[in-house]
Amino acid sequence: MNTMPLEEKQIQSKRIYEGKIVNLRVDTVLLPNGREALREVIEHVGAVCVVPVMPDGTTYMVRQYRYPFGEAVLEIPAGKLDAGEQPVDAANRELEEEIGMKASELIYMGEFRPSVAYDLEVIHMYLARGLVATQQHLDDDEFLDVETYSLHAIYDMIMDNRLTDGKTIAAVLKAKALIDRENGLEK
Repeated sequence: MNTMPLEEKQIQSKRIYEGKIVNLRVDTVLLPNGREALREVIEHVGAVCVVPVMPDGTTYMVRQYRYPFGEAVLEIPAGKLDAGEQPVDAANRELEEEIGMKASELIYMGEFRPSVAYDLEVIHMYLARGLVATQQHLDDDEFLDVETYSLHAIYDMIMDNRLTDGKTIAAVLKAKALIDRENGLEK
């Protein structure tokens, strides 16, 4: 088997857009074969997403209008990290902001990288349990409906392609696998 180094080395970088949520840069890179290529890179500070599950399996979701797709999307609570904020703190903040709950237990389920070809965003996934009602306080530009489903119903929506948000799919499947393992149901 012929193995070639895979690393691409940055030669030049130019930021072409700075926004509220993302920045965009275009890098010139040196490929392993010695040729040059352009790489467009979206810079993002990172985010969290949370699967809030009650002891009976009831799971909180939010339905939010997502402008790029022109539709309201069903997804788990999520949001970007504030400057210097730890992901676990952001997870509890987002729970309270979006669904009016805090969790006494947040289980870290790993990272989700939505699109590794051009996006630096890393979403930290959590399973939230021990939910206690507080007060919902949405951001000024945030409008959403809180909905509840059984974890099994959400799993079915994923498998039937009725739920298509990437972070929600990854986090719910991981949360279900973790809960199934805890309950001795793993295959």
